[in-house]
Amino acid sequence: MTDHPPSPYAGPPRVFSGVQPSGALHLGNYLGALVKFVALQDQMECLFCVVDLHAITAWQDPAALAAQTREIAAAYVAAGVDPKKAIIFPQSAVREHADLAWILNCVARLGWLDRMTQFKEKSGKHKERASVGLYTYPVLQAADILLYKATHVPVGEDQKQHLELTRDIAAKFNHDFGAPGFFPLTEPLIEGPGARVMSLRDGLAKMSKSDPSDQSRINLTDDADAIAGKIRRAKTDPAPLPETVEGLKDRPEADNLVGLFAALSGQTKARVLETRGGQGFGAFKPALADLMVETLAPVTQNMRRLMADPAEIDRILADGSERARAIAAPILAETRKIVGYWPGS
Repeated sequence: MTDHPPSPYAGPPRVFSGVQPSGALHLGNYLGALVKFVALQDQMECLFCVVDLHAITAWQDPAALAAQTREIAAAYVAAGVDPKKAIIFPQSAVREHADLAWILNCVARLGWLDRMTQFKEKSGKHKERASVGLYTYPVLQAADILLYKATHVPVGEDQKQHLELTRDIAAKFNHDFGAPGFFPLTEPLIEGPGARVMSLRDGLAKMSKSDPSDQSRINLTDDADAIAGKIRRAKTDPAPLPETVEGLKDRPEADNLVGLFAALSGQTKARVLETRGGQGFGAFKPALADLMVETLAPVTQNMRRLMADPAEIDRILADGSERARAIAAPILAETRKIVGYWPGS
């Protein structure tokens, strides 16, 4: 991707992020996204989207999609996102996302998309069978961000390449249409614990909603017994915990579990190992499970309460959609004018 000079964009700081409604949320989503959302809502204006347009790049059961959208919104609120502070809405309710995505599809270059590693991973050996939507997914992601002129996006390491593409598209649009500083060159927010939570069955694979094994992840709806069982069965090696972070090298499963303990307890890995180094997993795993249950139980309870009241979730989503459109509509109108669309369209 291209290195760009500092953007002359002078608008207000604004955060955008989203989660797909394509499966149950898990601990990786909680630590990598939701915890950060809660902190960010007190720092700048935030929009947190349920990205259902992205979800259908792979087949989704239409009967389940709306329910899954409500579940993601419930998880946002249950984790501590305040719908009075932040804007929570479904992507498909703001049609400007799709409108801007087409414009940006005409700005993005084919070679840029060919370099996107996530498409290669998700399409596998049969990319000709993948949807066009999956291929152009990163351009829609750029439209999601730039539609609100978001200056910051909390992302995992695996999404950093997509954000670099967003910056390239913004820079090219600004240059091609003679509109310097119109779109910001969005910055990633990837620091902090929990940026990359790995599978409980394979320390080299990311914890994922799409993993066929439910034992690979801690779902936000798991009860205490399920959490304890999954941690007890989590893959490890026979050696005790090391006393330094350097000792975790080439021990991916141990590194993942220590990282989880650190993120959930607000410590560094080094600090965890100062007190837990030399301990076997027979002692460490129950302590990790107890900490996990203590942290997640309030979130799970709030989530179940909200999911039992879909009317309340729908009210939050409707209000958020209206507030999101109020930001998006004038930005898209200005974009259309810059592009040269007929004024009456």
